[in-house]
Amino acid sequence: MTRPAPICPPATGLLRGKTLLITAAAGSGIGGAAARRAADEGATLFISDTHERRLGETADAIAAAGHARPHTQVCDVTDEAQVQALVASAIDAMGHVDILFNNAGLGGAASVTEMTDEQWSRVLDVSLTSVFRMTRAILPHMYARGAGAIVNNASVLGWRAQKLQAHYAAAKAGVMAFTRCSAMEAAEHGVRINAVSPSLAMHASLNKVTPPGLLEELTAREAFGRFAEPWEVANVMIFLGSDLASYMVGEVVAVSSQQA
Repeated sequence: MTRPAPICPPATGLLRGKTLLITAAAGSGIGGAAARRAADEGATLFISDTHERRLGETADAIAAAGHARPHTQVCDVTDEAQVQALVASAIDAMGHVDILFNNAGLGGAASVTEMTDEQWSRVLDVSLTSVFRMTRAILPHMYARGAGAIVNNASVLGWRAQKLQAHYAAAKAGVMAFTRCSAMEAAEHGVRINAVSPSLAMHASLNKVTPPGLLEELTAREAFGRFAEPWEVANVMIFLGSDLASYMVGEVVAVSSQQA
């Protein structure tokens, strides 16, 4: 039985007074939804993406909703110099960074026998190594302040098996392991690191990287008979970044109705 998506609940000010840096925040996916929901929850935002036009559109939409227009900067998270520049700009613009959402990711479908080194490396660089780069860049700032929260975007494929997704699943399993291990180091400095693990959150670009028929098959596996709305994942990210999650360290929270 398919249940309709619920109405997004009203904001409660969970991030009021907080500053938030988000990677891959343009467009209709989880990053864009996280930016819009964080603005609703009172955060001051600095958002980045590789897509300059869509990044500007996301910032404009947030401003049109009655919030302060976010600071923006184009950033390729596979480039160390651009990552360092992004973190420096965010600190300069907002004074400090309370929360980082590591949202960049890259999918695609390929069998192990046909996958090229380039395909493998590109997915791991965008989906896993970028999380390391951003975390490495921001932690000295958060350590100096003795506070901060980082929320990484993993996937249920870090736990579960799916054909043609060996590179993506390996990357997301890596995000989970990196989250747990880095969290143990960061906790000593008052910084929390956690992750979300979505199953299927629908957005416009998902069709471009998914083989025909697969989305319908995956949707049928969901207990609600529907995919998640991006804001449903974003709400959990906001919770993990907020003070309500003050005792959560190294956790990977599944945002999924997928049946085992």
